[in-house]
Amino acid sequence: MSASNEMGNLRVSRKLPEWVPIGARNYLAHTEEGAPIRVLAREAGCHASTILRRIRKIEMRRDDPLIDAALCRLGAVRAKRPTTRPRQKDTTAMAQPQMTPIPDQPTLQREALRVLRRLAETGAVLAVAPEMEKAVVVRDIAGGGSTRTAVVDSGVAQAMALKNWITSISTGRVTRYQITRAGRAKLTAMLKHPPKAANGLAEAQGPFEHAGPGWQDSHDPEQDAPRRQRIRYCLAESPLSALSRRKDKDGQPFLSEPLVQAGERLREDFELAQMDSKVTQNWEGFLTAGTSTSRSAPQGGDGAPHEARARVSAALAHLGPGLSDVVLRCCCYLEGLETTEKRLGWSARSGKVVLRIALIRLRRHYDETIGAGGPMIG
Repeated sequence: MSASNEMGNLRVSRKLPEWVPIGARNYLAHTEEGAPIRVLAREAGCHASTILRRIRKIEMRRDDPLIDAALCRLGAVRAKRPTTRPRQKDTTAMAQPQMTPIPDQPTLQREALRVLRRLAETGAVLAVAPEMEKAVVVRDIAGGGSTRTAVVDSGVAQAMALKNWITSISTGRVTRYQITRAGRAKLTAMLKHPPKAANGLAEAQGPFEHAGPGWQDSHDPEQDAPRRQRIRYCLAESPLSALSRRKDKDGQPFLSEPLVQAGERLREDFELAQMDSKVTQNWEGFLTAGTSTSRSAPQGGDGAPHEARARVSAALAHLGPGLSDVVLRCCCYLEGLETTEKRLGWSARSGKVVLRIALIRLRRHYDETIGAGGPMIG
């Protein structure tokens, strides 16, 4: 192959997102464009057998629906084909590329932090179904049931599978995935150095760049400095999952399944509301430290993020001061109960009682407004 053709392959490879593993890049260059293995080895500065092992490893993983779909979409980017081109290998909808856009590096980092944290919880799996542009994270709960804890775009799920952060544990109509050792290591690294979200939005509680007009901070910034530090919390569970395993004096779970589902629904809407990079919402107006007499209404926007933002604002407004504070901190920011009690000046072990009262009212609010079944995914 001539030098010009080799440079052409290099130019095309730059069109792929940064997160694509080197093995997948070699595989696509060899299978989609017919680049010889020896040429790829010269470009990479390694032996041809190394490239061959990478290509074989990727080919053996194509039985995974998410990996196959990711390679189809990335191959279409390299060959400039329509992403909906049907494949001869498998005619099922899952084997064909989805319509959701291929995530870029910042989007993947931000979404992976959110999803891997949920998958690190005990009994959590990622469920992917054919013909669905969304995948859901579900977690087993007491009594043999399950609750939905997160929703993720299929493109992000495909990227996570291709990077070996998740692996399939069952196949069929619904394919289930669990976090891998590499995924846990990546989660630990991202929690030590969390990716910066757009427009001041952070996974943990922190300052916002665009505060609403009705919000005023009545605290000294130096006194608030400890409150604005990055929060550390257990990777294996959220505050709600820990309380759901505790028993009351009658031997019943301290938080029943409906109450946990109400808190998880608020958390899901909270995450979805922050996916719109053009609009931000000042949630700190619902915190005790930022409470003022007038709160700003949800800012403009359209689509699912705007609707989720409206649902979160309506739920917090329904709970009122105090109850909205503990729910926002524990359910959305995943702040521990001990930390919440110290910041609010409550006595020890009183936070769980107030949280249960808040979740009871939150559950009643959802039953009256959204309904027991809840909204559709995404």
